[in-house]
Parts: sequence; structure tokens; C-alpha cells
Amino acid sequence: MGRAAEMIGSTPAFLRAIGEARLIVPLRSEGGHRRYSRYQLRVAARARELVDQGTPIEAACRIVILEDQLEDALRLNDELRRSAGDENNYSGDDRKKGNTR
Repeated sequence: MGRAAEMIGSTPAFLRAIGEARLIVPLRSEGGHRRYSRYQLRVAARARELVDQGTPIEAACRIVILEDQLEDALRLNDELRRSAGDENNYSGDDRKKGNTR
């Protein structure tokens, strides 16, 4: 856990706190050590950024979850548009830039 915390510029206590908030649930080694995936470390780093900006940890966790859900929904919408052959619609990248129709 200490090495993972160092990788994201945080502390083990922060990783435990976001684990308790159920933002990330690391796997456990046979020896009981927490094992974080790269994705989980990216999520933890984003939560750390928000907390560093003054966002309460519970709110930061919720924001990260919502950002992740939005990204998934935009990706799915783009895939569905492509599979429907509707290439004339704007993409998720356009929405992120503020372009709308």
C-alpha cells in the first residue's frame, strides 16, 4: 500500500479512506497485502486531485464515480452510433469540447 500511495503522491491512510468509501476495492495478496490495478491508481489519483482542491473525500469519490459513468456512457453512445451507421452525428469528443447541435 505504501508504494501505491507514493505512486499517486498520497498516503496509505488516503487509500484506506477511499477504500472505505468503496471508490476502489483492491485485491488482496495471499499475505493480505492490498494490490491495486493501474485503473484503480488512476481513479485514486483523480480523487486525490479533487481532495487537494478542497473537495471533501466523500464528494470527491462521488464525482470520480460520476465522471467514470459519464465516460462509459459517451463511449457506448459513440459505439452505438457507429454500429448504426450514423456517422453524421457528433462524437463524444465534440461534446467534451462544448460543441453541440
